[in-house]
Amino acid sequence: MSSVLEYRLLVLTMFPLLFWLAAWFGGKMGIGARRMDDEDFSLVLGGSLTLLGLIIGFTFSMAVGRYDQRKNYEEQEANAVGTEYLRADLLPAADAARVRELLRSYLDQRILFYTSRDAEKLRQIDRQTARLQADLWSTAVRCASVQTTPVAALVVSGMNDVLNSQGYTQAAWWNTIPIGAWALLVSIAIFCNLLIGYGAHTKNLAQFLVLPITLSVTLFLIADIDSPRGGLVRVLPMDLQSVAQSIAAP
Repeated sequence: MSSVLEYRLLVLTMFPLLFWLAAWFGGKMGIGARRMDDEDFSLVLGGSLTLLGLIIGFTFSMAVGRYDQRKNYEEQEANAVGTEYLRADLLPAADAARVRELLRSYLDQRILFYTSRDAEKLRQIDRQTARLQADLWSTAVRCASVQTTPVAALVVSGMNDVLNSQGYTQAAWWNTIPIGAWALLVSIAIFCNLLIGYGAHTKNLAQFLVLPITLSVTLFLIADIDSPRGGLVRVLPMDLQSVAQSIAAP
């Protein structure tokens, strides 16, 4: 749900009101209505809250799993670039220098990919990354075509890992919680607040704020973790920065 991910602070302020209104409306429905047996109502409310808790747990697990996946791919990408930088020693001096120069520039762009938030800046990073990838691959292929040895094949294989790791990273950043999961979660949350308001034996509206605020903070945290670029919980390119420092040109 892109709107949830892009406007998390708005969600944090609007969802408490939405859930509170559901509880208030349920309370209005319960006034003067024929109530079901307390035991039956407790069974329905308990089952609904249990389902809500399970859905929240599963959704939180999905967000954390995707966050861990993005961290793992950042580490793999750093390892691929660092390994290929070392394998450049197997090439002729001129080609090795060219590959190292391109890898340093490429590494700078990958770090910017993780740290930038501006949309126009990200489009420039994507274009620059694509250009560097083309230069890296053409250089590796040219070396392999001139020197068809197992050593050259090893360099080409390492370059393939560098390019593939970027694709895996991009796919992981696009892989967020589906909109259907968010819709189901919000719908069940509204229904539970409606039931709580319906079964309440008090007219104190402040008591209806407890669950809405708790749910909103929880959903905000899930959305924040599931937002790879704009959230407070972000994947930092620590491994890439470490590799960049280790291979920095003198």
